[in-house]
Amino acid sequence: MSLVPSMGKLWFATETLKNCYHRSFDMALAGILTEAEIAAGLQSCQAADSFDYKTFFVKVGLNSKSKDQLAQVFGILDQDRSGFIEEDELKLFLQNFSASARALTDAETKAFLAAGDSDGDGRIGVDEFQALVKS
Repeated sequence: MSLVPSMGKLWFATETLKNCYHRSFDMALAGILTEAEIAAGLQSCQAADSFDYKTFFVKVGLNSKSKDQLAQVFGILDQDRSGFIEEDELKLFLQNFSASARALTDAETKAFLAAGDSDGDGRIGVDEFQALVKS
């Protein structure tokens, strides 16, 4: 008996974890965003290098949410629970809204981080996220 999982089992375990994460994210967002809002936001940035955070926030309706609701969304986006959204988490930003969404390009990720990182520490805190969404 081998203690090393086969690639098939490893892939299945990884996909299962991703699906559980996205289902819990969907349930967490159920009271904040509608499926139609999410679809509109994702539709606006399907092509590579077409992501504009301001347009996305408006399309999904985040710009009209309360600070508490934005803090909830931030908590979901902060996948490693560090209290910050780092560059690697921003790269997968759209995939948080739909597992089938694309990753942001390096240029989009860096521009998004630069726009939100007001204190220059290379990451976005909850206050910075709220300010970015409302800008």
